Amino acid sequence: MRPELIAILSAMGWAGDAILVRMGARTSNIYAAAFLSYSVSALFLWCYLLLFYPLRLLWSPATIYFLLSGCLQPLLARILFYIGITRLGVSRAGPLRGTSPFFALVLAVLFLHERPTLPVYGGTVLIVASVWLISWRSSGESEWKLFDIIFPLGAAFVGAVSQNLRKGGLLILPDPYIGAAIATTTSLTIFAISLLVMGRIRLIQPRRESFPFFGSAALVAATAQILNFMALTKGEVSAMAPLLDSTPLFTVLFSAIFLRDLEKVTARIVLGVLLMLTGAIIITSR
Repeated sequence: MRPELIAILSAMGWAGDAILVRMGARTSNIYAAAFLSYSVSALFLWCYLLLFYPLRLLWSPATIYFLLSGCLQPLLARILFYIGITRLGVSRAGPLRGTSPFFALVLAVLFLHERPTLPVYGGTVLIVASVWLISWRSSGESEWKLFDIIFPLGAAFVGAVSQNLRKGGLLILPDPYIGAAIATTTSLTIFAISLLVMGRIRLIQPRRESFPFFGSAALVAATAQILNFMALTKGEVSAMAPLLDSTPLFTVLFSAIFLRDLEKVTARIVLGVLLMLTGAIIITSR
């Protein structure tokens, strides 16, 4: 399977995760969603590794890259994004999260010495332009504050740094399952410790009404995480990042279908998503 298709499937998975978290957050909190997601992902990945992989591979120099990546994503990036979802809604926070390709492109050129082709640059510009179109707030929109965009934008930057760290590790040890297991377990460990220190460990208990949504989101996120590492294993960061972050295309589509009672998808948002889709197609057909 082509890495471009794998990246797009990963983006669809993260969009599904965001929709399910948004639905579950009506009766619970983002901490419960994040903890359940990390736990399910880590359990699934380690069971797979113990069955099919020699543990000596964990002592590879690539592990430090995966550990550093896990400190940033999914932990910090997903928490910031989930906060953005609750404040801005999926249809707006998702596209803002899509600025990550711009950051990833710059970092890949500076630190991984990649040399993207002109279509990659052009597609990335279209994707970033679409994000700013979507995030533009009309004078009549008062449901959210301008400061709230800091959360999904912060998730975008953190995600870009993490993608480059992942690629650095995969250049040493090109195995998506090991990378995903180490990164997810690191996030789970830091997240649990931080909640214990802050005295908020009780927040990880999802309410009964939200458990079906959060549980489903955890399974979807675990699959999307593996596909993310697979795409980075086969392709360059500068080309994969815009496709991995085409999630807003699917979040807007899914929001229009499943979140009609919670969010309003405007014509400007749809236009921005079309720009993003155009950028993704340009990169895919380079």
